[in-house]
Amino acid sequence: MAMRWEAFLDQVQERGEYATPQETERAARTVLALLGAHLVGEVRAELAARLPETFALILLNPLQTAEPLSPDRFVRATAAWIEGATEQTATWDVSAVLSVTADAAGEELTRRVLLQLPPGYDLLFGRPERT
Repeated sequence: MAMRWEAFLDQVQERGEYATPQETERAARTVLALLGAHLVGEVRAELAARLPETFALILLNPLQTAEPLSPDRFVRATAAWIEGATEQTATWDVSAVLSVTADAAGEELTRRVLLQLPPGYDLLFGRPERT
């Protein structure tokens, strides 16, 4: 079942400590658009089904990337898309959005999402690396 719009944004706003709903939504849109470029097939579709409709559409119609980005490059790309962001603030943005996304997805789907991503994304999703 998809997470409600308000619940998703409220959780991202709380974790990201954003001052306004507009800042929260901007971070969520940017991070999910970049994430969507890294996921394919059934995993992307299942994750989209757990998100509010607007964010599901963003995930399903992602920004284009020529290759999978390492976690560091993902953060830098996020910083480039958010006006005034630094790598430090973008790390905060990415972690706030992806940890709420992981909560919406549940453990099993999050594990499958992480399998499609380069190593090191675990912490951005608020999940400790598994050995």
